[in-house]
Amino acid sequence: MRYIDLRSDTVTNPTDEMREAMFKAEVGDDVYGDDPTMKELEEYGAKIVGKEAALFVPSGTFGNQLSLFTHCNRGEEVILGDDCHIVAHEVGASSVIAGVQLRTILSNKGELDPKEVEKRIRRADEDIHFPGTGLICLENAHSNGRVISLENMKEIYDIAKKHNLPVHLDGARLFNAAEYLKVDASEIAKCCDSVMFCLSKGLCAPVGSILAGSKEFIDKARKKRKLMGGGLRQAGFLAAAGLVALKEQVKCLKNDHENAIFMGEELSRIKGIEVRKEDIHISMVFFSIKNTGCSSEKFVDGLLEKGIKINGEENGEIRFVTNYWVTREDVIYVIKCVKELVK
Repeated sequence: MRYIDLRSDTVTNPTDEMREAMFKAEVGDDVYGDDPTMKELEEYGAKIVGKEAALFVPSGTFGNQLSLFTHCNRGEEVILGDDCHIVAHEVGASSVIAGVQLRTILSNKGELDPKEVEKRIRRADEDIHFPGTGLICLENAHSNGRVISLENMKEIYDIAKKHNLPVHLDGARLFNAAEYLKVDASEIAKCCDSVMFCLSKGLCAPVGSILAGSKEFIDKARKKRKLMGGGLRQAGFLAAAGLVALKEQVKCLKNDHENAIFMGEELSRIKGIEVRKEDIHISMVFFSIKNTGCSSEKFVDGLLEKGIKINGEENGEIRFVTNYWVTREDVIYVIKCVKELVK
C-alpha cells in the first residue's frame, strides 16, 4: 500500500537519479581524504553557501553540536532562541558534548530581538560570577515553518561582530528559506560564520548534512568530528546522493511550498479547523482541530486507515508537511479525508 506521508520532510526517499548516482559513485576512505565524491560534495557545498570550506556530517543535530563544540570553550555560554531546534529537539547534547550553557531569549515566532541579544552578551573578565559568551545561534528557516528576514539576521550579525563573537546558523531548511526570500542561499549565509544545512530534509538524500565555514573552522571541526564518531569511510555513496540533492532537488522546493499554501487554504475552509495561514512560509502547515469535536488520537488513526501518515498533536497543534513525494492530487485526497473525519 502506498502511504501519503505528511509527518515531516525527512521522510523523502531517494529519487531514481540518486540511486543511480549512488550505485556508480567512485569512493575511497574519507578519513584518509581519499574519497573523490565526498571531496566534490564538500567543495560544492561550500561554494553554494559562499564559504571557504565544508564538511559532511551524519545529521543536522550532529552538525549543530559539532559547531558548538568547535566554536566554544567548555563553560562558555551560547545565546539562542528559546524555541529553536538546538534547545527543543537535540536531547540536551550541548551540555554533554561542548560543555556549554544555553542562554535562551524569548523569540517572536523564531525571530530574535537584536537588543535582547546584545543585552545578554557577557564577558568572563567582567565579573567573577559570569561565564563568557562564546557563540550566538540563529535558525532559518525555523522549525515552526517561518522564515526569518535578512534584515533581522544582519542586525544580529553586526552586533556579534561588534563584540567579536561568531554566529552559527542552523540552516537545516536553508534552501526553503532561500526559496521563500527569493535569494541565493549564500545571501542568507553571509549573516553567519558557520552554517549547517540538511541534505535529507525535503531534498530526498537518504543521509547527511553539511557544515560550512572558514577553512580554519572546518579544519578544527574535522578533527572534532572524528572525536564524535563521525569519521566515515567509503562515504562517497552518500555524497553522490547529496550532490543530486543540491544540484537537482533544491529546484523542487517551490512546488512543495505551493502545495503547502494550497493545503492551508483548503484546510481553513473546513468548519472548526484553525490554520496559521500567515505562518505558511515553507512546506509546513500548522493547524488546530480543537473546535471540530474530533480528538487528536481519532484524527491520527482515522487518517492512517485512509493511507495518510501524520504525527500527533504537539502544543495543541497538528503539523502537515508537504514534500517531493506528495503531489497536488495527494493534497486534494488528504483534504477530502479530513472533511470526512471532522464532519
